[in-house]
Amino acid sequence: MSKKSTGLLASTILAGTILAGGIGSAALATPANAAPDHRTESYTMAGDAGGSKFEGIGADQRRGTFYVSEVTGGEIHRGVSGTPEMREWLGGNGTDGRYTARGITVDRAGNIYIAGGPNGIGNDRPDLWVYNARGELQAALKAPGTDVFLNDVVIGADGAAYFTNSNDAQVFRVAVSGGEYQAALWADATGTIERREGFNLGGIELSADGSAFVVAQGNSGKLWRFDIKTRKAAAIDTRGIDLVNADGLLLRGNKLSVVQNFSKKLTTLRLSADGSSVRMLGQRATDPDRVLTTVARLRGQTLFVDSKFDEQVASGPYEVITDPLAR
Repeated sequence: MSKKSTGLLASTILAGTILAGGIGSAALATPANAAPDHRTESYTMAGDAGGSKFEGIGADQRRGTFYVSEVTGGEIHRGVSGTPEMREWLGGNGTDGRYTARGITVDRAGNIYIAGGPNGIGNDRPDLWVYNARGELQAALKAPGTDVFLNDVVIGADGAAYFTNSNDAQVFRVAVSGGEYQAALWADATGTIERREGFNLGGIELSADGSAFVVAQGNSGKLWRFDIKTRKAAAIDTRGIDLVNADGLLLRGNKLSVVQNFSKKLTTLRLSADGSSVRMLGQRATDPDRVLTTVARLRGQTLFVDSKFDEQVASGPYEVITDPLAR
């Protein structure tokens, strides 16, 4: 099977640190080296007639583009730096077996990795997808296991993609092996991290020195360090820091931003180079009218996804914003 196969492979940011700005898409011919338009404060997506909800965001630094995943249907929307309107880039509702989409990231080559959340639970649908920058499917993979909810994804120091499992304390690795993308269980911390009701492992970031992944467990409000060499998980001491509903993570230098979705907070921590310790820098309330899920940085701009998760039937405008704080 070639790496472009559509078949399933079975083994498989408080305020002081935020810079306003934005990103959008539409003009796909925008030069990759174009300066971002900091007057653009929000970017709009076209939602479905019945309402749309969103979650993940991934940025392509080289091309100046970003991608947002739609939970309702699995569509992927594409933005270009400085252009307010985004476009639907990949269809959903069964396209390549995708009915929902969660975390999303982009590697140095411009390949886009998409986590499927519950897409593959109880059926033979894929758990994740890989596309190139032209939108061509490279792989639609089934992760090992029968109860896999792939939530977020980050590119490791080795260039592979690492996905978190919100149902169990597991991290999966996706990389090319033998000419094909394959998904495999990389770390299993079920004996260390207690599985709780709700979302377990979610947001994931690579430590500054590349020695570990820092992973958020939203239901418990904890942070975990997964050592790259040993693949073992250890709790990061966050006593006295409220991180309940921790979702998306963004590391810039030694500052780790934690988006706390339904708690409607944005927490900034100082993270040690190896990801083993944190210190509180501050915490602010986010816009009470939005449930922000995650964050990405692109060309001097910090972008937050407004999920619409607090609306039973979501209505527009559907936005990616650059100022998340309450006024």
